[in-house]
Amino acid sequence: MDAAIQAKVDQWLNGNYDAETKASIEQLVKNNPTELADSFYRNLEFGTGGLRGIMGVGSNRMNKYTVGMATQGFANYLKASFPGTAIKVAIAHDSRNNSRFFAETTANVFAANGIQVYLFEALRPTPELSFSIRALGCQGGVVCTASHNPKEYNGYKAYWNDGGQLVPPHDKNVIKEVEKIASVDEVKWSGGEANITLIGEAMDTEYRKMVKSLSVYPDVIARQKDLKIVYTPIHGTGIKLVPDVLTDFGFTNITIVEEQSEPNGNFPTVNYPNPEEADAMALGLKKAKEIDADILLGTDPDADRVGIGVKDSAGNWVLMNGNQTAVLAFNYMIEARKAKGLAKANDMVVKTIVTTELIDEIAAQNSISCYNVLTGFKWIAELIKEKEETENYVIGGEESYGLMIGSQLRDKDAVSAVALLCEMAAYEKDKGRSLYQKLIDLYVQYGYYKEHLISITKKGMDGQQQIAAMMEGYRTNPPLSINGSAVVQLLDYELQKGKNLQTGEEWTIALPKSNVLQFILADGSKISARPSGTEPKIKFYFSVFTSLPDIASFAAKEAELDGRIKGIITDMKL
Repeated sequence: MDAAIQAKVDQWLNGNYDAETKASIEQLVKNNPTELADSFYRNLEFGTGGLRGIMGVGSNRMNKYTVGMATQGFANYLKASFPGTAIKVAIAHDSRNNSRFFAETTANVFAANGIQVYLFEALRPTPELSFSIRALGCQGGVVCTASHNPKEYNGYKAYWNDGGQLVPPHDKNVIKEVEKIASVDEVKWSGGEANITLIGEAMDTEYRKMVKSLSVYPDVIARQKDLKIVYTPIHGTGIKLVPDVLTDFGFTNITIVEEQSEPNGNFPTVNYPNPEEADAMALGLKKAKEIDADILLGTDPDADRVGIGVKDSAGNWVLMNGNQTAVLAFNYMIEARKAKGLAKANDMVVKTIVTTELIDEIAAQNSISCYNVLTGFKWIAELIKEKEETENYVIGGEESYGLMIGSQLRDKDAVSAVALLCEMAAYEKDKGRSLYQKLIDLYVQYGYYKEHLISITKKGMDGQQQIAAMMEGYRTNPPLSINGSAVVQLLDYELQKGKNLQTGEEWTIALPKSNVLQFILADGSKISARPSGTEPKIKFYFSVFTSLPDIASFAAKEAELDGRIKGIITDMKL
């Protein structure tokens, strides 16, 4: 056993840890030295979004002690940041195993530090936590969730007083405070229970009112109230609010996928509880076909991501990707607000740099400002805060199945997204067509943009180094052409520099540093490379486009774009 690992094991065996934890460590010592080493070889990193990891004993696992130490560091930073203020935090959790226990542990530590805690009485969607921080005037918040990760994982997402996740300088500053907590003996574990207030139904009511206020065409829903909706919460928190919100909107024909309706941290019907995965949507798809539904929707365990299925022109069911869903939602909010006289001259929409540029095109042709930010909704929240005095935020989104409609919360919200997507389906059905047909119409109007994503994992101890070397190669020796098309621009978000590779012209990228590279080709194609900050994994995003003269040309143009994406991947040897 490595000496440093052994020292940590001894610290836990001899320190102020409970008997059950010590017994579990002893079992690992006797029976599973490999697991023991992995559990203790490092401290579970408190990253810019908080904690995420496998549950279990040890310094590299999600457990009472790693959660408590993280909370103590966060509490210290809140108290230093708001001197003389009666600090308040809101806490929520999802359906994962131990999520309630972690939420209560978090609440107890905050409360013992003299902080007023508003703890949800039971599981709630992440977006409601963001809403609650703003509604209650809190300085911070925490939700215990590992989003769409496998069942072995749990996590801890930290929020600031605007209801958004931590951004600079707070993210790095909280990390420093957490890293200062060297021992569980520095954590205030109990003694402030009187500072904890349970919240629930009253906040649900306020949140549901907010979501209902986003509806643009209640009159259309009144005509199409029997729209056949199939919904699956994939064993998560969406079941707490999504059916109620759909009823609030006026929909009466809602079918819940029974096998996935019960919150269950083991996610027994899926490999990954992620609506991006066809497997997670399979039971919903089966039910949608059975009852000949109009639309299928699924949300992840903490209900911040949404996946949808619709019928194509031939009546076959297709699962839309995140870019297609975002295009439909952005366009609807722009078109509907204009038609209803709700549009404002200072309206703005926000997307991430790896999300389809069809949204930029739609916004431009409708004279609406479209801002591009780094990946992650915390950057959308930060831009709203920066612009809210002068511009009116309408909608934001990213390709990874996230949407945020309206500015009364500051994180992606699958609950309101489900309601609006159903309203959109009702609107199109009122015209005698489907959301799929609307998407093709948008391609004809604005251009056919197609996106593709591949994720490459480099296993082994040197995986991160291999990915770093790959990025360095692209940076210092960028390809001059890809798939027969010249590379005209290299955008380096880490160096915050853009360069025209043909003229040598350079400019500054006015976004925070991020290890992302983008190649813009002469034919308009865009390739983005983005390594994971926590895993030996790198994602490549491909975006290509062409004109679509008419609906009849769709199949041929789709084949053309598929061929172009395949050619790019082959040429880049990915």
